[in-house]
Amino acid sequence: MLLPSESMTTAPDATREVLAWFSYIQSEKRASAKTLEAYRRDMRQFLAFLAQHLGGPVSIADLASLRAADFRSFMAARRREGIESRSLARQLSAIRGLFRFLERKGVLSNPAIGSIRSPKIPHSVPKPLPLSAATRLTKGETMAEDEKTPPWVVARDTAILTLLYGCGLRISEALGLQRHDFPDKGQDVLTITGKGSKTRIVPMLPIVREAVETYLQLYPHDLPANGPLFVGVKGARLNPRMVQRRLEQARGALGLPDTATPHALRHSFATHLLGAGADLRSIQELLGHASLSTTQIYTEVDQAHLLRQYEMAHPRAQKSQGPIK
Repeated sequence: MLLPSESMTTAPDATREVLAWFSYIQSEKRASAKTLEAYRRDMRQFLAFLAQHLGGPVSIADLASLRAADFRSFMAARRREGIESRSLARQLSAIRGLFRFLERKGVLSNPAIGSIRSPKIPHSVPKPLPLSAATRLTKGETMAEDEKTPPWVVARDTAILTLLYGCGLRISEALGLQRHDFPDKGQDVLTITGKGSKTRIVPMLPIVREAVETYLQLYPHDLPANGPLFVGVKGARLNPRMVQRRLEQARGALGLPDTATPHALRHSFATHLLGAGADLRSIQELLGHASLSTTQIYTEVDQAHLLRQYEMAHPRAQKSQGPIK
């Protein structure tokens, strides 16, 4: 919902249609709560700019008559505020989504938005962990702390990192698991609810089961079947920040860069599978990617690794060597 202060930037007809768009992306597009909040923030900023730019509350007629120069003025204003290209591209995507929605409804048509180019985003590839580092994390070698840390907490954190790497989960997916989601022996698959409330089946390796079972055995209380699988010291669902802090501590022990985050374990899962010969379509299913193009970025990671190995090993690629005799 738009707050009262935000609706003052729009006329009643525009307020009604923007709210209808929010309802659409929530119910029809099944956007997550975080995505929906990002869209709301993007739209608040866009409509507030237009209200100031146009000198009054924004109506549907105003949106229909916006010129390319108006959209560029908004982007320039956001640039002056220090927004990065990636965030600006996402915001422009949200604005385009609103205009497409209104055009499909027959509310307005504004071809000017189609002439605006998205800012160029620096190309980057996922940064997985070395196989040795991922292995040490799943063994809990870096989890030891002072004597005040309960053993079940160390086991819990080891189990979570093992899930992220062993099953390729997002941190939100791992911490969103309920106690009843952990299967009985002989049923070594997990049903994961991912982005957009889409579910997928992920095989569970013996090392993953063992890590979670160790945590459950050491936890001093019973976990309700309908409660969270991973809990904090007060029994509430574990906060993602606690896992991030744990991995920050592990980075120091292993000498890993700042890119070694919980999500890097998911990248490692995909990259190591690809390097071992798994096909992209299978990796796509395991990761829960809606599009194969999203999964294909891991081929670039694997190619980069192969190129480094080639440069290190091939005699003709070693620039420091003299001519081969």
